[in-house]
Amino acid sequence: MSERGQIDTAFQPRFAAPPVEWRVAPGLTDYAAALAFMEERAGLIREGKARELVWLVEHPPLYTAGTSAKSDDLLDAGRFPVFKAGRGGEYTYHGPGQRVAYVMLDLKSRREDIRAFVAALEHWIIDTLRRFNVTGERREDRVGVWVRRPDKPLLPGGLPAEDKIAAIGIRVRRWVTFHGISVNVEPELAHFNGIVPCGISGYGVTSLVDLGLPVTMEDFDLALKAAFEDTFGSTERR
Repeated sequence: MSERGQIDTAFQPRFAAPPVEWRVAPGLTDYAAALAFMEERAGLIREGKARELVWLVEHPPLYTAGTSAKSDDLLDAGRFPVFKAGRGGEYTYHGPGQRVAYVMLDLKSRREDIRAFVAALEHWIIDTLRRFNVTGERREDRVGVWVRRPDKPLLPGGLPAEDKIAAIGIRVRRWVTFHGISVNVEPELAHFNGIVPCGISGYGVTSLVDLGLPVTMEDFDLALKAAFEDTFGSTERR
C-alpha cells in the first residue's frame, strides 16, 4: 500500500479571472438532469459564455458506470437505477448523505495536466477531511481517498485494513472538466454492496459518520469550500 508519488497540485488561475461560482443544490438532484446540465455548462465555459462552476448535489440512490466499468462488477442490477455516466472510471454509488461535487474548470486558464488535476482533486478531499481530524491518503494503484482502519482485521498478507471514503471520476472536453468527486458524509453504506466500487475488491467503504464523526452536510460544505479555495482559488456563492 504505497502512497502515490508527489505531484504539484497547484491549480490556481494563471491569469486574473472571476471567482469560481459555488452552487449548492437543495434536496435530491435527478442524475440525468445533472448530466445534461454539466454538458451544457462545460460547453458554455469553453466558449467563454459562463464562469467556472463547482456544483454541490445529492442524488437519489443510483449506480453509475464509467467508461471502464465491467459488467461483472454490477452485482445487483435490479437494486437501483444504473446510468452510463460518460466519465472515466468504473462503477460507483451515489445517494442521500453523500456529497457529490461536480467540478467544471477551464484547465487552459490553469494548467493543462490531467494527471495533476486528479491529484489536486485528491489533495482537496484530503485537506477537507483534515479539518475534521481525519487522515485521508492517496494510493499509487487506487484512485480516490482512503483511510486506515486499525480497528478492523488485517487484510490477507498482514496488511492493515483500509476503507474508501471518497471517489473521483472526471471527464475533460477541450480542456474543460466536468463530473468530479463524491465524499461519504452519511450515506447508507450497505447500498455499496450492489457493486464492486471502482472495480476494487477486498476493501471496505466508510463515511465520516461511520468513523464516529456526526458531521452535518452544511458543516462539511463549509470545510469543502475553504479547502477548495486553498487549492483552486477564490469562489463566489450563488
